[in-house]
Amino acid sequence: MKNFRFTIGNKILGGFITLILIFIVYAGITIFTVSQNSNLTETNSNVIKPSLTGIKDFNLLIIRSKMLVTNWVYLQSNETDKESLKAIHEEEYPAMKEEITALKENWDDEEQRLEMDTVFTEFENLMEVQKEIMGSLVTFEDYEDPIVKFMASESIEREVIPRTDTVIAHLNNILVEKQQESEQYEAEVLDSSNSLRNTSIILGVIFVILGLIGAFWLASSITKPVNYIKDIIVKLGKGILPENNERKFGNDEIGEMAVAVGQLVDGLKDTSYFAENIGNGKYDSDYEPLSEEDVLGNALINMRGNLRKVAEEDKKRNWSTEGLAMFGDILRKNNDNIALLSDDIISNLVKYTKSNQGGIFVINREDDDDPFLELTACYAWDKKKYLEQKIYEGEGLTGQAWLESETIYMTEVPQDYVMITSGLGEANPNSILIVPLKVNEEIYGIIELASFNEFAEHEREFVEKIAENIASTISSVKINERTSKLLEESREMTEQMRSQEEEMRQNMEELQATQEEMERSQREREDKEKIINYTNMMIELDGSFYINSINNITSDKLGYSSSDLNGSELSKIVESKDVLKSMKSSLESGKTWSGVIKLKNKTGELVNAQFSCGPLSGQDSGGSSYLLIGAIVSNEELT
Repeated sequence: MKNFRFTIGNKILGGFITLILIFIVYAGITIFTVSQNSNLTETNSNVIKPSLTGIKDFNLLIIRSKMLVTNWVYLQSNETDKESLKAIHEEEYPAMKEEITALKENWDDEEQRLEMDTVFTEFENLMEVQKEIMGSLVTFEDYEDPIVKFMASESIEREVIPRTDTVIAHLNNILVEKQQESEQYEAEVLDSSNSLRNTSIILGVIFVILGLIGAFWLASSITKPVNYIKDIIVKLGKGILPENNERKFGNDEIGEMAVAVGQLVDGLKDTSYFAENIGNGKYDSDYEPLSEEDVLGNALINMRGNLRKVAEEDKKRNWSTEGLAMFGDILRKNNDNIALLSDDIISNLVKYTKSNQGGIFVINREDDDDPFLELTACYAWDKKKYLEQKIYEGEGLTGQAWLESETIYMTEVPQDYVMITSGLGEANPNSILIVPLKVNEEIYGIIELASFNEFAEHEREFVEKIAENIASTISSVKINERTSKLLEESREMTEQMRSQEEEMRQNMEELQATQEEMERSQREREDKEKIINYTNMMIELDGSFYINSINNITSDKLGYSSSDLNGSELSKIVESKDVLKSMKSSLESGKTWSGVIKLKNKTGELVNAQFSCGPLSGQDSGGSSYLLIGAIVSNEELT
């Protein structure tokens, strides 16, 4: 005994022996408890739980059969439900009965097994009733037969539904009892587990006490490696990353600590290298945090993500800014010709947005009552599709964008909408972007882009901004073109006026002589009209032969004032209806008429008048006004 040294190894050996003995006791208790719980769990899992599942499935099958046989009666054309009901009779129920019967053999309660047999018998009797219904309603004539249909309906109400409810009630009784059995088994397993937990707590306390004693005993053997680890940690606290000297430790907790510290040093070196790369803008550098709880590593990864996001946003802004500047130059270069402007815009826009094809449409308002979109430029577009074609407001997607004044973006493109064609073949695009050229709420045209790739949000916003600038430029170009056209027309008119000025001067004297002749003729015509007006009766009629006016001679001869006859029918003063009808017929056909008309004066006396009448010149074809000129004649003059 004098040579015996109670070294750390002996201490560890004694501690292990003690722990092993405690572990053996704990293991025996655990094995017994686990074995008991295993038996209970196995019975519950292999018998009771499957039985519960089978009974529930059987319950659903019964309910389904009731529903399906009801549909058999009331839904003649529902072949799917009929096939499902046949499947229950021929396949599902036999298989389910076989499954439940196999489980039933392991039930402890004899009454449950007998009740289950009763359920099978009742359901099979119910199935016989269902088969009778199924056999009575097979053909279309069976469903049209009111007696057969009524008997089947009565069987549903009097037999199927009550029997189904009875079977389900019996089955629910078994289900409740099995549920109670399952809960009882689970309660026993829980009690056993609680006992094992209490035992584990007691043994755990013993382990802790022995561990504390062993810790004090092993203090001297732990000091050296701990001091090594301390030195490394102190250096880390000063920001120094020491070199790994590959020092070896035992394969125990202290060794694991040393390894962990070495891994920490290596991880910090990787972290510093990763942080340096982030500082240099290398956001694609690979880095793995030391663990999921590595606060510094995860913070650096989040920082990289945020910086990458900021860089991407800057890239998008720079892309948009450069594009706006580039298209600003394009719009300034071609601001006097829409065709050249459109061609330059669409070719550069397709390339800049990395689209595959595009087109620009401008509204043609030459006819204000019939505005339409016309293709002014395209890039890799099926131009034949739009050649000499007008797109009106609301027509197709392009016309709809015009109508709604809103951008249309599609990622599910119809197969026949447009094809992207190359020398190797053609394919349907994956996205279509249609943007109205709008400024101050007025639409000047439409831009349409097609691409195999989807347009990002910042690309769509960029195209909308460009569209506004294009619309403003198109507005200016149209004004410039209109101004140029007016100036050209003005120059042409000036030249024409210059060439005609001499001719006008030469014709001036002739025009003056002609004017004097016309004035002389006008005076003669007016004198003749006065003579006729003062010596003859004159009556002016409208297109419906109502009197518009009479002259003074007519008023004197008939005794009527102008107010008496204006607006009255001519028949008011004409005695002979046949003569009036003949005159109307000639005048309505555009001919003149002459003849004697018997007129009634204001006192009712008849006077004879010789009249000539015809349409007034300068009126619409067909005559809308007529003039009668005549004089009173005596009976002797008529004979």
